[in-house]
Amino acid sequence: MRRLLRIILAVLVFLSIGLLLVIWPVQTLVALVIAVIVVGLHDLLQKRHTILRNYPVIGHARYLLESFGPEIHQYFVESGTDGKPIDRNHRAYVYKRAKLANQSHPYGTQRDLTRHGYVWMQHSIYPADALEEPPRVTIGGPDCEHPYQASLFNISAMSYGALGRNAILALNKGAAAGGFFHDTGEGGISPHHLQGGDLVWEIGTGYFGCRTEDGDFSPEKFEKQAARSEVKMIEIKISQGAKPGHGGILPAAKNNREIARIRGVEPHTVVLSPPGHRTFQDARGLLDFVQTLRKLSGGKPVGFKLSIGSREEFEEICEEMVKSGIKPDFITVDGAEGGTGAAPIVFSNHVGMPWEKALIFVVDTLIAYDLKKDIRVLTATKIFTAFNIFQALCLGADVCSTARGMMLALGCIQSLNCHNNKCPTGIATNSPALNHGLVVEEKWKRVRNYQAETLREFLEIFAAAGCRSLSDLNRGRVYKNVDNGLHTYEDIYPTPEPGVRISA
Repeated sequence: MRRLLRIILAVLVFLSIGLLLVIWPVQTLVALVIAVIVVGLHDLLQKRHTILRNYPVIGHARYLLESFGPEIHQYFVESGTDGKPIDRNHRAYVYKRAKLANQSHPYGTQRDLTRHGYVWMQHSIYPADALEEPPRVTIGGPDCEHPYQASLFNISAMSYGALGRNAILALNKGAAAGGFFHDTGEGGISPHHLQGGDLVWEIGTGYFGCRTEDGDFSPEKFEKQAARSEVKMIEIKISQGAKPGHGGILPAAKNNREIARIRGVEPHTVVLSPPGHRTFQDARGLLDFVQTLRKLSGGKPVGFKLSIGSREEFEEICEEMVKSGIKPDFITVDGAEGGTGAAPIVFSNHVGMPWEKALIFVVDTLIAYDLKKDIRVLTATKIFTAFNIFQALCLGADVCSTARGMMLALGCIQSLNCHNNKCPTGIATNSPALNHGLVVEEKWKRVRNYQAETLREFLEIFAAAGCRSLSDLNRGRVYKNVDNGLHTYEDIYPTPEPGVRISA
């Protein structure tokens, strides 16, 4: 069979050459034939690719088509609901709000409302009047001297390095115009973050922006940066959704001189954040670090972000909060579905608790230890729509953020090139040529529009549910199809009584 295929291919090649003899000048044809022969000899002699040794010249078509595969699937094969990791309908949702385009949807839903796991909210036949402005949430416990009034919808953690210069500029300008916060990610505070937007400064295991030469935490450098007026909150990153237990990855191709200077590392090298923190190794050490950062920052809200792995470890942290009296001002819950940058595939696919169960576990554990009243819960995994915000708040979150949603608002087309510095939209790359295509003065408006339009829509469904205050939101307002029927989240995950676990 292989022999017959080769004969057929050879005949086709000779027929093509005969046709070209009629159409093209002899010189051009000779040059083309020489080029084909050179490529064919190379393919036959190389030892890395079996396809090319067996099918010289023609085998390159396989690799060419493979390189087009994701684009062909996205544009011509996938439906509105089956794209991964973000389906076409959700991408369109963000694009339309960012561009202030027509947001109406024709002819009913495309989703299977009877499938297992389908989630929906109850509405009221007596809807409330829609609030004129979205409510804000105060973040800052009893030990916080400078509480922060947070928007319900913000920019989640994305570092300068993971994203390019123009993307960071546009995000921060959008945050400044819309009055919501911008999480720096673990890469430190760059000049591009200082465009007037409120910052949540994330301190990761690499201590970028506040590290000594050997990679330890530097109190002096931290205190200087934390004193900036733009820094409203401090977030200790223990782990993140895409790669919990692994640490951040900055490919060498993205690590230019400016980024290396901001982070305090060598340029053009792969930067791997350690899996864990050097400053603490247990629950009490974490809480002592929270207290230290709160003091060094002058009393600003300090919290930590984590993806849940061991339930016992989080419960131990809560026990230590009760015992020591030291509490973070907020906890950010990341689900295993999260992640905007580079990560090993086994970590993305198989490590960490999924968002829904992680959020409910953290909220319920805080309630059971009677800590929820002093600690705000933030969450950021796959929050794209007004309903996603409604759902998260009903499950017990206080504030939501999005990373990939904001990337889509900037113009991300989900090309899946975030890790190789070849992002075609100039977002997840530090290539000057590709960055040039992202026009800051146009894109910051789309960031602002997306956030504002999503919150406007949230207020509409909030009123449709008959709600007048955030305190009206609870698990009984959201339903989920499960194997044994239709249940509210309250049926599936009953809210515990405060302090029950302690008294038991």
